[in-house]
Amino acid sequence: MHDHRISTEFRIFENASELSATEKELLEKAIEARDKAYAPYSKFLVGASILTKSGQIYKGCNQENASYPSGLCAERTVIYYAGAKFPEVK
Repeated sequence: MHDHRISTEFRIFENASELSATEKELLEKAIEARDKAYAPYSKFLVGASILTKSGQIYKGCNQENASYPSGLCAERTVIYYAGAKFPEVK
């Protein structure tokens, strides 16, 4: 038998003014994406953004469908978009 420990650390910001310039831009892009979310069932609009190694920012939003709760979360939407469109970019 082996013991394993899993832990998570995170930082809590009081407001956006504590973010770096890059983090603020990512937040702004996620908010832009959230405005395009399609969530007629849950009414829970979500946006996400990612920064690639090349410096490009991509954004995505959640998408619900009639077979609710099946749908795509914002994070998966943006990751799959960037991976499909630009597979060579990390």
